Amino acid sequence: MSIHNEAIKEMQAGNYEKAIELFTKAVEENPEEATGYINIGNIFASLGDAEQAEPFFQKALTLDENAGTAFYGLANLYYNQERFEEAAKLYEKAVQTGLESADAYFMLGKSLEQGGSDRLALPYLQRAAELNPEDAEIGLSYGILLAKLELFKEAKPVFESILASVPDHADTHYNLGVLYAVSTEDKASALSHLEKAFTIEPEHTQARYLFDMIQLGEQSEK
Repeated sequence: MSIHNEAIKEMQAGNYEKAIELFTKAVEENPEEATGYINIGNIFASLGDAEQAEPFFQKALTLDENAGTAFYGLANLYYNQERFEEAAKLYEKAVQTGLESADAYFMLGKSLEQGGSDRLALPYLQRAAELNPEDAEIGLSYGILLAKLELFKEAKPVFESILASVPDHADTHYNLGVLYAVSTEDKASALSHLEKAFTIEPEHTQARYLFDMIQLGEQSEK
């Protein structure tokens, strides 16, 4: 077994110190190979040690300017530090190098959204949803952004698709309930989805609050 494969095995087993030791040995044997630096950076990142992880990703990029996973790893560090503008640029570079993954597009979209560029974020979240239609988190974020931009007609089938696969997804029921409440006169559907949200997740106070407000509004109209 190669040192690299042995290190990956140790990493997967949670033996991070041993994995770092082996990856470091691999780097010493092949100092011009970016992969070893990326792997060490990924381990430190998974341990929440951004300060240790960052120079390894940067070193990898000095060796290979098309190392998409290094751009992605560095972008994750910046995103977690709420450096959303920097993160977005790095996620974009990762995608441009050919990292055609749902996660890369999703994080690029989320970085732009967190930075206040909702419309710029939309096509990236859409692409992430296309690449991984089974991922409820991606679908929900895409649907929420559509609704946020008042594209209610487009958001509704996104939420419905999630519920078709995951019927007990409380946050999706909540957001679909909000959509019905703010964009239609169908209060019965709004109440139904909001009730499902706090029935599935009793701590969902937002769903309970909006449900009560709609009911009070209906009673005052009678």
